[in-house]
Formats: sequence, structure tokens, C-alpha cells
Amino acid sequence: MPTAASRADVVRLRLQAQGLAGVPLPGAVAVAERMLAVQAQDYPAGQWALGVRSPGTTIHDLQAVISTGEIVRSWPMRGTLHFVPARELGWMQGLTTPRLLAKTRTINERLGLGPAVLERAREAAIAALTGHKQLSRAEFMGMLHAAGLSTEGQRGYHTIAHLALTGTLCWGRQVGTQQGLVLLDEWVPNPRRLERDEALGEFVYRYFLGHGPATLVDFAWWSQLTVADAKIGLAVALDRLIEVQVDGAAYFMADETTDALPQHTPVLALPGFDEYLLGYRDRSHVISANELVRVVPGLNGIFLPLMVTNGRVVGTWRKKITASGLTTEAALFEDPASATARTRAAKTRRGFGRAAQDYARFLGVPNRYTVKADAPASA
Repeated sequence: MPTAASRADVVRLRLQAQGLAGVPLPGAVAVAERMLAVQAQDYPAGQWALGVRSPGTTIHDLQAVISTGEIVRSWPMRGTLHFVPARELGWMQGLTTPRLLAKTRTINERLGLGPAVLERAREAAIAALTGHKQLSRAEFMGMLHAAGLSTEGQRGYHTIAHLALTGTLCWGRQVGTQQGLVLLDEWVPNPRRLERDEALGEFVYRYFLGHGPATLVDFAWWSQLTVADAKIGLAVALDRLIEVQVDGAAYFMADETTDALPQHTPVLALPGFDEYLLGYRDRSHVISANELVRVVPGLNGIFLPLMVTNGRVVGTWRKKITASGLTTEAALFEDPASATARTRAAKTRRGFGRAAQDYARFLGVPNRYTVKADAPASA
């Protein structure tokens, strides 16, 4: 019989599962292994998502494991860039790519990227990159142009995305502030190979390991697999999971992440697009609908960086990085009108100052100052 859990329990357990509270995770690779996929279309934000979950990690540590191929950045699901453990990318794409290609076929054909054109692009990419070569995005576009393939408009982006989705390309070593494109087969020479049902079970298990407690609906939204495939995966993974009932609904988590739950956590400065908020279809455990609009102004798909205390999203923040250091500014949702609210806000701001200092240490820059304002933050 599943045990009952409160919504507060869900929040505390998720902080633990995500490496944001409790026992620290020992480095960025451990974070990627725990989370399976960390959203990374915003490259600096994705790097901090790994860093904030592995205290003591620096951006140089992270770039080293990215540049040696231990963590790979590609499109494993939802048509969105994520960091994933390199050896896991292949079986994930084996499950998710067919549905994504069905969705992208129409726009590709509208752009003039039919099967013949995309195959020519694949051949050109293989010829240019074979032998562990790497091209920056601009260099790759130039190579396509030289091969007689247009990159105008969105053609270049959609060509790269298609070649990555279908297992030809991924992002490799860092080039300046970005990454270069490499051949996936050369970059990840020993991928993990799983049969379909085994892969579905692994997908489900790894999601609940890094995001639980959560529902199967949350997993289906996150992975964009069909509900039928999600149910198959749950049946395969069920003996490795714990089920709890929350308000009459079934939530699942991995046993490994239930120990030494913290009662309180420090204020966290999480990046935009963080898995703590985006990793679930139902986000009501950590933020109200009215507050969510302040995280996604205009509901335009751009998620601002999050200020979190005791598991709740309580505000947003923004940053400015110059040669002289890091400047941050926080914006709390709560109007500190009452004495109690002002006391709570002051405590949160102090905690955010410490979180900003952690971010500065990760970047290896001075923390100049934190502007403690309550004006709405922007990206």
C-alpha cells in the first residue's frame, strides 16, 4: 500500500532528488547522471544549473568535462537542447526522435529542407568533420554554403537540429563562449545500447531519480513520449521506484533520494529554464499561477532566473557580468508591506546575497555587490 505524503513533502523530496539540498553531488558529471537531462538551450544558464547542484564546482571544471565528452549537449527530447551524460544520448534519441521528426517535417519542407537536401547536408558534415574535427556554428554554416546548401533564414538552424536529432552531430568542445559541432559517433564512441522496453524503463526510472516525487503525467510531458510508452516504462521500472499518494494521486520517486531530508534550505539562485521549475507539467507545488507569469513575462517562453527559499519560488533575479565582476539584482514577489513581510524579505535578501557569492565563485569573478531591489526583474 503506497504511503501518503503531503505537498510539503513533495517539495522537500524534490530538492533532495535534484541535488539542491541534502548530500551534495560530487561534480557536474554526477549531476548529469542524477538528472539525466538538464535544459541547456541557454548555454550559460545550463552550465550554472549543473554548477549550483555540485557545490565547489567551477566553470572551468565544468568546461573540462564538456570538452572531454563526459557530458554532451544535444537535442535528446522536446526539440530542446539539454546536457545529458554522453553515453545515454543515443538510446534517448532512439525513443524520442521519431515523434520529433514527424513534427519538424512540415516546417523543414516549407524551408526547402526535404529528405534529399538533408541527406546532402549529412554527407557534407561527415566529410568536413571526420577525423575528430570540429567546426564552430559560423564555420559549419560556411561549410554548408560552400557545398551549395542554403542557410538563409532558419535553414541553417533546422539543418543542424535535424542532423543532431538523427544522430550525426552534437556539440563538442567549447570555442570561445560557445561550442563547436562534432560527429556524434566520434565524440561518443561507446554509447549505451538498450532494447526498446528496457530503454523506456530506464527513461522513466532516471526521470523519477532526478525529479521525484512526480507523476507519470509529469514524465510524459517532460519526455514528450506517448502516455502508452510512459506506462510501459513505468511497468518496467516499478520495482526500482517508491509510490506515494499525494492528494489521491500517484507520485513516484527513487529510494536513493529519500534519506536525510532537510527541514530548511538556503536561499537558492537558480538559472533561467531550470529543471526545478521546468521539469514538471504541474508546477503548482513550488509557484502559484499568478507568480508564474512573473517568471515568464508575457508567457513568451523565456523563463527568468529563480530565487527559491524552502522550496518555493519567491522571486526572480538578474545579473550583469563585466571585467570588474558580478552584479546581481533580486526582485521578490511578495510586497513587503507588513513588518513580518519586511523581516522575511530581509532574510531572503541576505540569503540571496550568499547565493550570488556562490555564483561568483563558480564563475571565478569578484562579487561586486548585490542590488537588493524589489522592482520586477528582466532577463
